[in-house]
Amino acid sequence: MRTLKLIAALTLGVFVSGCATSDIASRNATLDPSAPKMMLQAEPDQSFAAVAAPSLRISEINVVVPDSLKVSEANRYYPSGDIVWRGDPIGNRHAQIKAIFEAALQQSAQNADGEIPVLLDVEVLRFHALTEKARYSVGGVHSITFRLTVRDPRTGLPMAQPQVVKADLDGFGGQQAIEADRRGETQKVRITAHLAEVFRQEMIKPGGYQNANLGMFQALNKL
Repeated sequence: MRTLKLIAALTLGVFVSGCATSDIASRNATLDPSAPKMMLQAEPDQSFAAVAAPSLRISEINVVVPDSLKVSEANRYYPSGDIVWRGDPIGNRHAQIKAIFEAALQQSAQNADGEIPVLLDVEVLRFHALTEKARYSVGGVHSITFRLTVRDPRTGLPMAQPQVVKADLDGFGGQQAIEADRRGETQKVRITAHLAEVFRQEMIKPGGYQNANLGMFQALNKL
């Protein structure tokens, strides 16, 4: 497998960085306690897209970043690991990623005015952002994957089958990254805003977010 990755990288003629990525239950973040207790009439075995209308509103959130996800602090173009994150000081990376998702969900909730309140369970599966080496040279892709489950906040029951959402984002490199930092558009700021938009789209049309096509960097992340 290592040989296959090396051949792919040489063929594309680039070194690529990691794509852009304790459990505090976020049930204490009740976003709209006065919301009417309405329930979708959808069987749990239906696809997530089956609950597309009317749009949803985030009432409660619960984000989990499993301890089983491997963290890499290696400053290489493409370090192995489930979590690669340099947007915060060295510390508990699982907790830092959890905080990013919670902030994104809070942002999304403030702008969502759907008809049906829901509880969102988010399980992070991959959060692979750029290392220092990649960010200040070739750039790359922030590779983000999570499992999303929508539940009725009154009963706690799933409203549809969980779905895996891929939410990749282009990662700035070189001078573009430096200029973005000067504007305050750090990796953390950009990723948080991106995830907020992903959740907003999912609330308007569940299953409606389509992952971006980001070219060769994204393709190498799949090897």
